[in-house]
Amino acid sequence: METAQAVVSGAMRLPPASAQFAAQLPDLLENLVVATERLNTTIDRMERYIALTDPMFRTMDRLLPQLEALIATGNDVFAGVSSIPGVATLSRLAGLSSGDRDEANTAEAPAARTKAGDADKPAPGKQSSRSSRRQ
Repeated sequence: METAQAVVSGAMRLPPASAQFAAQLPDLLENLVVATERLNTTIDRMERYIALTDPMFRTMDRLLPQLEALIATGNDVFAGVSSIPGVATLSRLAGLSSGDRDEANTAEAPAARTKAGDADKPAPGKQSSRSSRRQ
């Protein structure tokens, strides 16, 4: 009988790593259950958010073609007004031309780099506001 028990215990003998894994298995399964519950909660929350945003996306889908048409109309109006003789001159005089804005931006950059003493001097060909008041 003892030999039979020795044979059975020898055959049932587990390596130490397997025994350690078997001991940790209940904790691992419990952690898996907790992680699965958290994942389900997160998925439910995400489904609710998507359900709340769905009407907004449908509204945006309906509005986008109208906005595109409005922009195209605005571009057509701008092109039509720009083609009227004299509008380009009026735009330049009013300071609305995009080319004039670019030139003004590049002209301001060197002025910012001048010495503090030169900041009060008017640009060549222009009077300062003080000198125009004195005259």
